[in-house]
Amino acid sequence: MVGSVLWALAPLLTCGFAAPFTVGYAAARLRSKVNAAAAVLYAGCLVVWVGFDLSDSKHVTFRDGLIMLAAIAPWLGATIHSLLIRTQVFSPRPFAPAPFAPTANEAAIRMAEQRRGLRREARDLAQRDPALAFELRIGRPDLPRHYDDGGLIDMNHAPAEVIATVPGMRPELVERIIQAREAVGVFASADEMSITANLPIDLSDELAEYTVYLP
Repeated sequence: MVGSVLWALAPLLTCGFAAPFTVGYAAARLRSKVNAAAAVLYAGCLVVWVGFDLSDSKHVTFRDGLIMLAAIAPWLGATIHSLLIRTQVFSPRPFAPAPFAPTANEAAIRMAEQRRGLRREARDLAQRDPALAFELRIGRPDLPRHYDDGGLIDMNHAPAEVIATVPGMRPELVERIIQAREAVGVFASADEMSITANLPIDLSDELAEYTVYLP
C-alpha cells in the first residue's frame, strides 16, 4: 500500500518535522494513549532541537549530546516507529471498537421508544380519520397490511386470539370483552369497554397504550 509507506516515511523525508503529525494520526486512528504520548514527545524534541543553536559550540558537551538526540528522535526514531505500526494504522478494521456503539439494552430501549411512537401516530390518525385507519387495518395484525401501527389492537374488530395478545389480558377477560362487544356493538373508548366488560382497574394503562377503537 503506497500511501501507507509514504505516511510512515514522512518523518524521514521531512527531517523529523512531520513526526508529531504522523504519530498523532496513528494515535487518533488507533485511539492509543501510548502513541499520543509519543507524538507529544516528538514535538517536544523538535522544540528543543530548533530552539538551540550548536553552530557556535567549540566543544561537545552533555547538553549538546542531548540536543543532537532530540534531533535524531523525531527523524529516525519516528520513522522506525511509524513503520512498525503502519499495518495497524491502515488495517481495514482498526483494533479499537467503534465509539458510541449502543449496548444491547440501549438498542432495546430505542426500539421500544420507536414502537411507542408508532402507536401514538396510529392512534392520532385513527382519531382524525377513522375511515383511513380502517382501510390501513390499524389494530388488525391478523390481516395482511403494510402500515406499521406499533402493535395496536382494534378492540372493536379484532378476533379473540388477537385481543389475548394485549399485555395483562387473561382468557376470562377476553371472554368478557367478546360478550360485551356482541351486546353493545362497538366501544367508543377503553373506559367504556372497561365499564361494560367489568375489567380490572389495573389493566387501564395497558389498554390506553395498546388498544384502539375504530367504529
